[in-house]
Amino acid sequence: MEIKRDRYLEKLMLRRWNGLVKIITGIRRCGKSYLLFNLFKDAVIADGVNPDDIIEVKLDEAESIPLRNPLSLYNHIKGLTSDGKRRYVFIDEIQMAIRPRRSDDETTFYDVLNSLLNTGYLDVYITGSNSHMLSSDILTQFRGRGDEIRIHPLSFSEFYAAKGGDRSSAYNEYLMYGGMPRILSMKTDGDKAEYLRGLVKETYIKDIEERHRIDHPEALEGIVDLLCSSVGSLTNPKAISSNFEGVSEGTARKYLDYVLDAFMFSEAKRYDVKGKHYFTFPQKYYCEDVGLRNARLNFRQFEKTHLMENVIYNELRIRGFSVDVGVVTINSKDEEGKSIRTYKEIDFVANRMDNRLYIQSAFAIPDEEKLLSETGQLKRVGDSFRKIVVRGDTWKRWHDDDGILHIDVIDFLLDESVTLN
Repeated sequence: MEIKRDRYLEKLMLRRWNGLVKIITGIRRCGKSYLLFNLFKDAVIADGVNPDDIIEVKLDEAESIPLRNPLSLYNHIKGLTSDGKRRYVFIDEIQMAIRPRRSDDETTFYDVLNSLLNTGYLDVYITGSNSHMLSSDILTQFRGRGDEIRIHPLSFSEFYAAKGGDRSSAYNEYLMYGGMPRILSMKTDGDKAEYLRGLVKETYIKDIEERHRIDHPEALEGIVDLLCSSVGSLTNPKAISSNFEGVSEGTARKYLDYVLDAFMFSEAKRYDVKGKHYFTFPQKYYCEDVGLRNARLNFRQFEKTHLMENVIYNELRIRGFSVDVGVVTINSKDEEGKSIRTYKEIDFVANRMDNRLYIQSAFAIPDEEKLLSETGQLKRVGDSFRKIVVRGDTWKRWHDDDGILHIDVIDFLLDESVTLN
């Protein structure tokens, strides 16, 4: 089964020979290596590149163990390209070549990649497991010479294109097991569940523990569980720390940063739409993949309302939007004439260049009261940017009297033109 990742493939094709190291980042097992060594490789060969002009190094394979020394890696690639011919260089799992700098004259993999780039005849692409190779670290070390391509687990449109069949059935399966690519090759629910549980426990959490030498591993796992069980809920480090005896607010903040850096979760800041400023705390947190979230909770908390909201948030980010939680401030007076300030939330304020969207996620709107609660804050925004209510209970798209688009969640996920200018 071939899974198409055209969005990311196009980004790589457009970045060829741009003078930068292309850095493919994302949560582990989301398809970084497949994108580079299968889809991108096939595309450049189809574009006329000789396969012999593609140098591949997969550092996680046994024959590449000697190349995990950064200087050995450099000498190996230079030896294969000493004739000065233009070539592509693909390096997988670059974190295996990490050697912390202990002295000014010690070689690191950052030095290796910058040196390869400086030849002028090598176009360099790397992937790496996020726990050892965070994008913030990389972009700092490359001093502006790194070009990050962030990839995500499968969007629903990618998932459905590979799976096919009934749309509603596919959507329900996606809500349950998410979009980690390997899920599509598994036949039983038990296999899918066990695979996802193992990823969280044995890959993501263990990576964080090893990288950061966690003092309170039980607190780290507890924070992961807490974030999984409360996706889309407001929280902050102080509130998180209160759930764990002996864990300070500072430690909670540190552990929260670790799971964010590992791409397990994303933070949505609260933005005052009219005041045009951000609130410091509290924030909301969403899982990078709902299947991982469900597996971590042993599939006990399958609330379609929250899962749908998480999927919409992820979809917006996949489409290249920065996503905040909107806050509309309402000033009024009580019966005694005293001023009252209340805050109403808009689920998502999505920005991409000059394109802004206000989006509400509504699993069901059974009556006028619920309709007002979902659209009232959208009407108070006071600007002309598009406003959308993504719903789980409508079978067609339509605009209400205030120009707000109501659209079925599956249509929204499959039709990217809805979010275009």
